[in-house]
Order: sequence, then structure tokens, then C-alpha cells
Amino acid sequence: MLKNIILLAGLTCSTAFSANLFAENITPLPLKQRAEVIDDLLQKRVQQLLPELMQQNDIDMWVLISREYNEDPILKTFLPSDWLSARRRTILVIHKPGNGENLETLAIARYNVGEVFKSAWNPEQQPNQWQRLTEVITERNPGSIAINQSKDFAQADGITATDKELFMAALPDNLKDKMVSAEPLAVSWLEKRIEAELPYYRNAVKLAHQIIAEGFSNKVISVGETTTEDLQWWFRERAAQENLPVWFHPSVSVQRIDDPQPGHPRSTGIVIQPGDLLHVDFGITYLRLNTDTQQHAYVLKEGESDAPEALKQALINANQLQDILTKQFEETRSGNDILLAALEEARSEGLEPMIYTHPIGYYGHGSGPTIGMWDKQHAIPGGGEYPLFSNTAYSIELNNKTTFKDKAVTIMLEEDAFFDGDGVSYLNGRQQSFHLID
Repeated sequence: MLKNIILLAGLTCSTAFSANLFAENITPLPLKQRAEVIDDLLQKRVQQLLPELMQQNDIDMWVLISREYNEDPILKTFLPSDWLSARRRTILVIHKPGNGENLETLAIARYNVGEVFKSAWNPEQQPNQWQRLTEVITERNPGSIAINQSKDFAQADGITATDKELFMAALPDNLKDKMVSAEPLAVSWLEKRIEAELPYYRNAVKLAHQIIAEGFSNKVISVGETTTEDLQWWFRERAAQENLPVWFHPSVSVQRIDDPQPGHPRSTGIVIQPGDLLHVDFGITYLRLNTDTQQHAYVLKEGESDAPEALKQALINANQLQDILTKQFEETRSGNDILLAALEEARSEGLEPMIYTHPIGYYGHGSGPTIGMWDKQHAIPGGGEYPLFSNTAYSIELNNKTTFKDKAVTIMLEEDAFFDGDGVSYLNGRQQSFHLID
């Protein structure tokens, strides 16, 4: 069972991390203020980032089309905070006029779509929405027209077969010849972060860390009674109480050094006992930014005041693997190159590594370079060939197996980090010592 606790506005503190990580706890913004932040950041991204991305990718016009409850993953990131879905058929047009002029952001809709996209359709004058879209395109005569279609990145493949068919049927032949995939632009839009987003992203990760610290404490866990499943649902409930959606169900597992198969976590209905090494995988969404975190806690045995030295060394080894990996981050280097170089160096240092790091941002498993998968520790076609760019965020996800005597333990870590072009910095530190439960 879980202990009865009073859930205060502030979350509990932990000392299980690098210095100053929890100097002061924070609380999530009220929903209205979150909406204001989301809309402000969207405007800044469209004004500051999008013109540069369209120029870099040589795209003159970007057309995004979705119907209600079947939203294109990219279009969702352009909706205002108080739109929880598309409405009827939502068509957004982003046009780069050239000659130093500002982007045009239009909605082929009866009304504006938030503050960014201005209505460009009066159904009383032109009843056919597709025809009006064609008129808008023809009036501007762009050199290229990009739609969200992609073989390698699901989030850049959002146009449906029906919408593409209807769009193409409405276009004259001279415009059909200008159609291109928006994949490079779409991926860049998803993965790139602007400076104004970073303080909020750091807070998102801090909130996730605070909830983990609270869950991995005696306030929540009754040793000998609480199960891993109890704790999974506690994390889910705790996030919900703060209006923080989780983008996957939390997982909690246990490793026991004396297990017949040491180093293999177990998670189904296990009662937490002294000597257990606990692991959590937990991710929240805050201000449309996603987190993804894996950390460990140790349950003290009677007479213990700290985790055993062997476990502490295992964590040190996993931190070493993090350093080996992030040292390989260089702009324009492919995910495959980063993966293979990191694995080679780690193995040469005597580690037993697995690396499966991924982009993160608007989506938890974001678009960008794939740096390994848990079941593919080799070069990966498609996403693995994509290059690393600056001002992008990643979940540094990996594990390392440490063997001592006839025992083994696997430390599985995941911490969110930012690559600025010069190096990698963790958005709210990383775990360097265990949460302790007595």
C-alpha cells in the first residue's frame, strides 16, 4: 500500500543529484498562465525561427492540412493553446515572400487560428475551401509547395491520403509540379529550440525530477507493503494532480542482487523490500515540452546508511557512459556515427554499454537523429543517418551492466539535455547518487 500523504503545492526535495539541482522547488503555472506562455512561445518561434528554417531548406510555401481529431503532428504544434484539436478541416499556409519580407501565415478558415494565422477565406464569396486554397497559392506563385510527407519520420508524415488526394485534385498542373516533401523543414521545426523556451524546458525537467524524488521517498513507499504497480499509479496520479499529462504510463521495476538472474529488472506486482534497487521511467508534458527521465533508488537494509559500494560504482560507470556519449556530439555528425564511436570508446574502457538516445521536444520520442535503439546497437538506416544540429534537445538514454564477483547490476539512466553546438548540458542536472529509502 502507499502511505497516506498530504500533497502540498511544493514538492519534496532530494539530495541524490549534482550540486544545486534542487536549490529551490517550483510549482507548475496555473493553466491560464500556461496558455499565455504557450501562445507567446509560438509567436516567437514563428517570427524568430521559422523564416530561417524555410530559407535553409529552400521551401517557399508550407501547406498543413488536418481534420478534427485526426491531426497532423506538425499542425498540432501551430494551434493556439485554447484549441485542443483542429476544427472541421483546418488548413494552414505559411509563405516566404522573399525580398526580406515577413512570413505570411494564413488560415484557409472562416476565422483566425489564434494570433498567428489570419483568416484568408470567406465562404460566402468562395464556398469551396480547396478552391480558395488554390487561389491563395496561385496569387503568390511560390517556387515550391511543401506538404508533410516522409518515409523516415512519422511526425513529418501527417497529411492523410484523402487530404492529399483532394488537394492534388484541386491544383492545376503547373502547381502540382512544385510539390515537394516538407520533411527537412518539418523535422527542423520540431527539433529546434529557441532561447526563450529554455527556462521553461528546464522547469519542465525540474518538475519531473521533483515528482520522482517524492515518489522515491518514505512519504510514499512503505517498505514491505508498497508494490511496483502501486508506485507506477502513484506517479500517474501525482502528475495528474499538478495538471501535468504523462505521455506514457510510468514504469517501476526492481533489481535484487541475490536474484537468480541478477541484472534483469522485474516489474509486475513486486513488493518493495530492503536491499532493492528501484528504477523508474517517467515523462510529463509541460507547456507542450516533453520530459523523459529514468532514475534509481536504493532501499536501505537494517544498519545501512548508504547504498553498497558495488552499486555506487555501477552508477559511476553509467555516468561515465553518459560522458562518453555526450562527448561525441558534434554538429552535422550523424546519429549512427555518434552511436558507433561512443560504443567503441565505452567498450575500450571496460564498460558493457547499450545506447538508445533520442530527440525530445514537442514529442517525447521526437524527430531528428536516432542514436541507437535498445534492440539495435548498430547503424540504423533513415533516422540514424540524420545529422545532429545545434539548439536541439535529447533524452540521453542508455544503460550499463556492471558485474562484480558472480553478481551483476544494470543501471538504466535517462536525462534530458540540450546541445548548443559546442557541447551538451543537462537541463536540470543528472542523477549521480541514489535516492535512499529506509
